[in-house]
Amino acid sequence: MNDRSNVLLGLYQALIIEVKAQFAEDNTLTVKNLFNSVTQGKEFLRLKQQAGEDELALVEQFLKRDITSFLREQNADSLSHSQTVITLENTLWHWLGEITDRSQVEWHELTQDFKQNGYYKSGDIVSQGIMVCTNCGNEMSIEFPSPIPDCPECDHEEFTREPLTP
Repeated sequence: MNDRSNVLLGLYQALIIEVKAQFAEDNTLTVKNLFNSVTQGKEFLRLKQQAGEDELALVEQFLKRDITSFLREQNADSLSHSQTVITLENTLWHWLGEITDRSQVEWHELTQDFKQNGYYKSGDIVSQGIMVCTNCGNEMSIEFPSPIPDCPECDHEEFTREPLTP
């Protein structure tokens, strides 16, 4: 490896250390929050001064990937993130949704749609329905009350909700 590569690698490793430190301070941070925070810091600015445009784009891509992997590892031990528990929760909420009075749920969701002017943002909590990304059209099925994540296809933050079917 040449000296330039060593410098860039050292700066990238400093970014990863910054990610770990920020997550240690607040373990509720998402990939997007961590990425935005780290790319605003002094370590990233130093890297930006050293790297070319193509190298910087590659670093940002690697950084998103590594933050995602880091958060998966950190949350792997958490029972609430286990596949079994998530599947059980989804099944339970689906069963509860099936036995509730759908007209009451629809009225609640319609009222919520009016409050939102038909549009929802990442982080808004919805109880049920299909959320459609306004940017790429990707559909996400929400079975139980939870915050809307960023679009997994394009990372966009705005959605509309498809009407519930009886």
